[in-house]
Amino acid sequence: MNDDADITRTNARGSVPEVFATFLKLGLTSFGGPIAHLGHFHREIIGRRRWLDESQYAQLVALCQFLPGPASSQLGFAIGLIRGGWAGALAAFIAFTLPSAAMLLLFARTLPQLQQASGRAAIHGLKLLAVAVVAQGLLAMIRSLTPDTARRLIAAASAVAVLASGTALMQLAVVAAGASIGMHVCRHVHKPSGAVFDIRYGTRTGALLISIFGVLLLAAFALQSSAMPLVAVASGLYRAGALVFGGGHVVLPLLEQTVVAPGWVSADDFLAGYGAAQAVPGPMFTLAAFLGARLDGTSGGTLGASVSLLAIFLPGFLIVAGALPYWRMIASQARAVSALAGINAAVVGLLAAAFYDPVWTSAIHSPADFAIALVAFVSLAAAGMPVAVVLVGCVLASLGRAWLAG
Repeated sequence: MNDDADITRTNARGSVPEVFATFLKLGLTSFGGPIAHLGHFHREIIGRRRWLDESQYAQLVALCQFLPGPASSQLGFAIGLIRGGWAGALAAFIAFTLPSAAMLLLFARTLPQLQQASGRAAIHGLKLLAVAVVAQGLLAMIRSLTPDTARRLIAAASAVAVLASGTALMQLAVVAAGASIGMHVCRHVHKPSGAVFDIRYGTRTGALLISIFGVLLLAAFALQSSAMPLVAVASGLYRAGALVFGGGHVVLPLLEQTVVAPGWVSADDFLAGYGAAQAVPGPMFTLAAFLGARLDGTSGGTLGASVSLLAIFLPGFLIVAGALPYWRMIASQARAVSALAGINAAVVGLLAAAFYDPVWTSAIHSPADFAIALVAFVSLAAAGMPVAVVLVGCVLASLGRAWLAG
């Protein structure tokens, strides 16, 4: 029997333009790094649009945390896949990635303006918005994913461990620990209804995708010494996307080794691009667009940026799409349900840690910053104001504060 035909469908389908518009909004407003993006996604996908239930969202987060690649981009790709099929997955990727990629491509031209006081103040206003959005998502996840003392303790311990360590390896460790502890203390948790993903393909397609992932990884190792800059960089970026857990800042050493050591990109340009990637919304992996555009020779520019983006994101998307049908099978088992409950609690701890560092620490530097972020939070959580309106308010408030101080 065709395994692609035997699939329980529980999610309503959406249109590709709907998916694109939703993730374009997220790509323009998701500040704070990959873990903080979970709060942005939760508010939009669960709180506003109800495309998934809490259990489905938490399972996708857990899966992306376990796999190599950019976790938040993989999460967006998977949500797009569930909502709109393969076209929806592609739309989610393009929309979420496009804003930051375009900003990084324009970075060299706009750098002088961004270094002025008004530019820095505007960027700071965006960081204050991130505090409000991530706080709202964190509170919602605390209520839904840590309803009892055992899971609250797992979340608290996870947050403390991540903050004390500050490494991506610790993030993986606390997720694994959450699974192990959950199997013992979360046996009372039952599989919620509606937790099956409507991905409309089965394990044979999943196996094919994982095989493609592996073949391309072997090719990336074989081509790493290519004399052509674009081929060498693309193979290096694919290896980075395929082998790095945690994403974001963790991938930087591999990127530097790929493009700076052979002389494709200067060390000064690399550091400038890294700084810009931290200031823009969306995935940190879009630094690849900047690096590809700065390649020496004729292979840079828009072509270099496009190939570099595809190379670094493709492995993560192949592996998460390949794993989804297997994850559905695993998540239906009783012990797996208990483990997932522990993982979900650990993910809450990860988000709490990210809320403090870097979201809070990079934005809240004075009582005035706290006041602006608090007003933004109340506007979102209590008044239900649109994010775009609150975004404008945060930027204007930050600009006004800078003007008064100057």
